[in-house]
Amino acid sequence: MNSQEKEISYSSTNSYSTLNTLTKRTKTVWLVCHGMGYMSRYFLKYFKGLDSEENYIIAPQAPSKFYIQPKMHVGANWLTRDNTEAGMDNILNYFDAVLEVERIPEGINFIVFGYSQGVSVAMRYIAKRQLQCNQLVLHSGGIPKELTAKDFEFLTRDTKVKLIYGTEDEYLDDQRIQLESARAKNLFGDKVSFVPFKGTHVVNVAIIAKLV
Repeated sequence: MNSQEKEISYSSTNSYSTLNTLTKRTKTVWLVCHGMGYMSRYFLKYFKGLDSEENYIIAPQAPSKFYIQPKMHVGANWLTRDNTEAGMDNILNYFDAVLEVERIPEGINFIVFGYSQGVSVAMRYIAKRQLQCNQLVLHSGGIPKELTAKDFEFLTRDTKVKLIYGTEDEYLDDQRIQLESARAKNLFGDKVSFVPFKGTHVVNVAIIAKLV
């Protein structure tokens, strides 16, 4: 048998979720990337405590869905180590389409937020597209190894970067936290600040409320 792996291109459709309404009263727009096992519409619950008139949240949906045992509810995954580059190219095009439709106003406070696996997707997207944001929030996730400080030189001096993590995170031990903190410092220098909290691998709603 002669086994071959071939590649094709085709059009695809994916959903995304939003919270609140983008109006003239909106002060902050969020682009939020959920972690593995989430669905975008459920991930929005962590942002419901924000002022609904002043905050508009856009939550892209990871493309690969799967059943999670034992209740067999549906979760989703952004990327795996298999064919990561091609998978990320698809996600780049998907994010481009989302932002083209949403038409984020110029001059608005723009926050890019990644949680867990969503950290790597958010960072790769802004690096590849040189997307300006007022704040980049990296919550309980890993920084892609291929990214360098040069990838983020386009960010303005006023851009803030926050690295948030739980001190009892079951996926981030002390050694891993030190490693990710050092990488963040190397990538962003004085732009980055560190926000630890006492807790496990969970989205910290209280910290989210303080980001605006």
